[in-house]
Amino acid sequence: MSLKGLITGIIFTVLYSSGAIIMKIGLHSASPLTLATLRFLIAGMLLLIFIYVFRKGKYPLPNKREWGILILLGLLNTSLFVGLGNLALRNISAGIFNLFLPINPFVFAIFSLIFMGKSIRAKEWMGMVVSAIGLFIATYPSLANSNANLSGILLLVLAMVSMAVGSLVFKKANLQLPTLVINAWQVFIGGIILIIPTLFLESGKPLHVDVHLVVYLLWSVIVLSIISMGLWFHLLKHDAVRANNWLLLNPVSGYILAAIVLGEPLTWYAVIATVVVLSGLYLSGNFQIKERSSSAK
Repeated sequence: MSLKGLITGIIFTVLYSSGAIIMKIGLHSASPLTLATLRFLIAGMLLLIFIYVFRKGKYPLPNKREWGILILLGLLNTSLFVGLGNLALRNISAGIFNLFLPINPFVFAIFSLIFMGKSIRAKEWMGMVVSAIGLFIATYPSLANSNANLSGILLLVLAMVSMAVGSLVFKKANLQLPTLVINAWQVFIGGIILIIPTLFLESGKPLHVDVHLVVYLLWSVIVLSIISMGLWFHLLKHDAVRANNWLLLNPVSGYILAAIVLGEPLTWYAVIATVVVLSGLYLSGNFQIKERSSSAK
């Protein structure tokens, strides 16, 4: 791995894992669905303006079939995943949120088995069991000490399921659109969909235009929705295997960031749970630390 690739991967890992931390900061100023709606509408509009105004003529508009897929992706990957995640963060720590993110490959594997007939190897089942034990180690102390509740964990699980289903839809759809166009419409459509539940569930709730809200919007729109996703697509383009490895390292940087920025305790439970979850990912083959052979390049 080149020095440039290493630096890019580290920056992406830190930025991506900051998502739960910035959500926690935003919750000081507004309700969770309101925060998600503002983020995606602003980020989506900025991306669409860049694509169709500043780069006019370079990127195509989706066709009829692609519109249907993009609406579904916006619902699953944007509205439900982040909306449910924001709701969950009212009752769980940012560290636990980041610890659940690497489980997405397992959920995706199970859905691929059910809906696409893909087989799951014995070592993958073993990895799932080990990672599940790690998640139990991480969440049990918080539940026992009332620092989290079961509803928050269930919302987070539903968010992970939504993300996995979205990945399955994306894989089966095989969209021919550029990734920048897919991301822009997915984000904007997700924000549009969130308007209805936000008005229904959070109408009348306070919205404080203060430093917390400004920091949340600037960071979530520019850093997460634009810069972080740009780095992700850059990593995918150069090496999809290593890109996935960086995503799986989010629990480590997530716990460290939560401890530094939010003052969340970095307990031995958290350390052990992270090691166990990453061990499960390694056993399953989702996390590889060895270099590929020259014949595989």
